[in-house]
Amino acid sequence: MKIVLSPAKSLDFDNIPKTELASQPIFLNESQLLINKLKKYSSKKVGALMSISPKLSDLNYSRFQDWTLPFTNENAKTAMYVFTGDAYRGMNPREFSQEDVLNAQGYLRILSGLYGVLKPLDIMQPYRLEMGTKLEYSKNVNNLYKFWGDKVTDALNEEMVKDEVLINLASNEYFKVIDPKKLNHRIVTCSFKDEKNGAYKMISFFAKFARGLMTRFIIQNKITEVEHLKAFDLERYCYNEEMSTEDNFVFVR
Repeated sequence: MKIVLSPAKSLDFDNIPKTELASQPIFLNESQLLINKLKKYSSKKVGALMSISPKLSDLNYSRFQDWTLPFTNENAKTAMYVFTGDAYRGMNPREFSQEDVLNAQGYLRILSGLYGVLKPLDIMQPYRLEMGTKLEYSKNVNNLYKFWGDKVTDALNEEMVKDEVLINLASNEYFKVIDPKKLNHRIVTCSFKDEKNGAYKMISFFAKFARGLMTRFIIQNKITEVEHLKAFDLERYCYNEEMSTEDNFVFVR
């Protein structure tokens, strides 16, 4: 099976665990096209594009200006360790064994507004560009979904083998870059809900963390059968059969 996960806004390029294992993103040519466009934006325009503060606008303006190819181990760092949002705290890759790291490279694909899709060991340079950003790349391409088109779906189809299942642990914003009708594989989405005021609800912070926990669960247990996902019990979550469907597994606590 393959897992798709959203990236994170928060990045940490310091104290990255050392590894001789590194790979290159497959869509760097496309990333360069986006960067060429973004390099023309002023800091103020970057802020307007992404609805962020002047401080963050300046930071990301500088990131776009500094972005350069080729990627090396000196100017780019391993994606799996760079992202530090809630899902990545749940996955906790910095505590992975060498075997876990290799398993992650096989299982996990990180969706990205700038890079399209990343493997965990792909090296990357810092950026912020959410998939839902309405970046006018050309006259007929006014958002990143149109820019990426079928590229991410085709890439998944190319590397997934017959009967392999895609486990969706991404947010709706990011998963929309994949076209389920054109993906030649079953998709199983995992949802996580917490009890609040007597009802089960999806609480963003906890759900993101749980997506990371499930990613770690799959990687460390080398899960290959979809039914085995139902055994997930980290942080007191448990599979709820009544709330689940064939292709939407719901876990509650």
